[in-house]
Amino acid sequence: MEDATPVLGFIGLGVMGGPMCCNVARKHASPVHAFDMSSEALEDPVKAGAIAASAISDLAAASDIIFLSLPGGKQVVDVCLGDSGIAGSAKPGTIVVDLSTTSVAEARHVAEELAKKDITFADAPVARTRQAAQDGTLSIMVGASEDLFQQLKPLLRYMGSDIARCGDVGCGQVVKIINNTLVFEHTAALAEMLVVAERAGVAPVTLLDAVSNGSGDSFVLRNHGRKAMLPRSFPEKAFPSTYVLKDLGYSIELAESCGVEPRLSRQAEQYYRAAVDGGIGEKYFPAIIELIDKPTSE
Repeated sequence: MEDATPVLGFIGLGVMGGPMCCNVARKHASPVHAFDMSSEALEDPVKAGAIAASAISDLAAASDIIFLSLPGGKQVVDVCLGDSGIAGSAKPGTIVVDLSTTSVAEARHVAEELAKKDITFADAPVARTRQAAQDGTLSIMVGASEDLFQQLKPLLRYMGSDIARCGDVGCGQVVKIINNTLVFEHTAALAEMLVVAERAGVAPVTLLDAVSNGSGDSFVLRNHGRKAMLPRSFPEKAFPSTYVLKDLGYSIELAESCGVEPRLSRQAEQYYRAAVDGGIGEKYFPAIIELIDKPTSE
């Protein structure tokens, strides 16, 4: 484990995990083993230099540091602690770095259980777009000890341009969940105001141009507003409302555990649940503007 070039594993090669693994495989000097349930998902990482693993247990046994990029906490728990998972296959001293978004409680539970096997766990959820994953310019929020953070930082730089230690295990998820919640809430607010502006006689592009020069400017306005809501472009292989509901669930759980009533989060949750119920839940989540823009006939 003291070697400057440990053998790496990467589990989960989806929308974000695939391009992240490609960057790791291209940039790392030692072998990178990759696993996904989809053989198609393995194609690009293997072209980038990764070695396809036939099972999680094989990957775990061969790797010194294992990265995870999975849909949510349930999958992380299963991969780490389930039958034929990491806990039963990895050698003592292995490090697991979870790039997924999970609940804080799940991150800390997995860390505690893996520690019983002398396996160290860090949560390191990522933010920004698929394009950023491809470019290696993600923002990565890490929950780990300072020593472990310094050990992982050079590896995380394969995938991200902004790497921040947020505190001990679970704190990466705290920051990521709050980041996502702010984006979801702001997207809902912007969608409402775009519809209001247009119905009051102001073209949406005019609104965005004017507000972007004032105190209402934001990342959400410049990205979700200009690139999705303005052209009404909501591709299905982007971040859908079904994923939003998962993350908002984590946010509401976290707030309540801290004695805070998450009123705004619950209001935003209603929009994204309506998107799912209305049949547009698999579209890119700013599609909630389509719900707001429906004529009120009742």
